[in-house]
Amino acid sequence: MIFRQLFEPASSTYTYLLADAVTRRALLIDPVVEEVETYAKLLAELDLTLEYTLETHVHADHVTAGAALRDRFGSRTVVHQDGGAACADMPVKHGDHIHVGSIDLEVRETPGHTSGCVAYVGTDRVFTGDALLIGGCGRTDFQQGDAGRLYDNVHQQLLSLPPDTLVYPAHDYKGRTVSTVKEETAMNTRLGGGKSRDEFIEIMANLKLAYPKQIDRAVPANLHCGREAVQQG
Repeated sequence: MIFRQLFEPASSTYTYLLADAVTRRALLIDPVVEEVETYAKLLAELDLTLEYTLETHVHADHVTAGAALRDRFGSRTVVHQDGGAACADMPVKHGDHIHVGSIDLEVRETPGHTSGCVAYVGTDRVFTGDALLIGGCGRTDFQQGDAGRLYDNVHQQLLSLPPDTLVYPAHDYKGRTVSTVKEETAMNTRLGGGKSRDEFIEIMANLKLAYPKQIDRAVPANLHCGREAVQQG
């Protein structure tokens, strides 16, 4: 498997490129519209054909490149069926699978940060979106957020994976690139260390976070796979 972890600094977003080394078919997880040329260059350098763009949820902190990449490469956009993005070519649900050559990603529903959150589970790694970050998790105070629901889903769908499973989140703000299920179970400051559901709900209720800088631009655009942002330049 060909694998690359890419970083967009304005929103601290990680985008992941996965490709089958034999068929040269590829997918991108959580692409950012400002980085389209970076993706195009990398695909050309590696001689890859982009088949899919996968969203872990409808983002509030950046605009997806899903529509722009679909227009340019003919790739198919994948969004959870509860995300509200009618633009998706493939609305997915829990238990669905995305196949690219020998690569098989299982869709696991992880709502709580938003109602349409999913993780993508591979053989030895999981792409967790904002549901589980390194040492933390996504906020639960907007976009149908629900702290109790997030706690349940992270424990049932993500921390239940084998301990050595690599955890690749949608963001990190401290330069960290990867963790493991074992590390997050033991050390995650919000969800790990044996914290109870009630403790987690209390933590999330008292974060007092600032309003996301790009939410008013990002959410409406992402409900159209980023197309409004592309048309407006």
